[in-house]
Amino acid sequence: MKKQDKIFTVQNLTEQLREAKSIVLADYRGLTVSQISQLRSQIKKSGGQLLVIKNTLLARALANLNLEVDETSLVGPTAIVIAIEDEMAPLKTVANFAKNAGLPTFKSGIWEGRALSGTQIEELSLLPSKNELIGQLMGVLSSPCVNLAQVISTNPRKLILILKGISKGGD
Repeated sequence: MKKQDKIFTVQNLTEQLREAKSIVLADYRGLTVSQISQLRSQIKKSGGQLLVIKNTLLARALANLNLEVDETSLVGPTAIVIAIEDEMAPLKTVANFAKNAGLPTFKSGIWEGRALSGTQIEELSLLPSKNELIGQLMGVLSSPCVNLAQVISTNPRKLILILKGISKGGD
């Protein structure tokens, strides 16, 4: 790769990382080309991007943004998962893919400007998504209203059933 191409790649990657909501570094060693393509398309559908770039270029892009990751994360083959729309969706996509294929493994990541270990990234991937949390919150908030409505309507409903029974029996 020519020096000018490397400079352009670092500048382009720096911009992508600047706009990212979260960044995850993963070891993709052992995945086939078709599996990487499949993972890339799944991540794209979930609002993210999967890149494979030389570690030295990634280190320069991270340095441009004053972001730090564990140095051991930049050893060996590294895939970069950039969350563009939702912080969690691409991360969960990688975790679900890893459940089935056994790979990739998380090396480290950057979440809200903080460097996280691979273990911490795995723990984050187990959390419910934003939509699931909103659904749970709505269920908790609506539960008292639903219960109150059922309690209030129970007695009139019983009265109606009794009156219907009396009217049928009185014929």
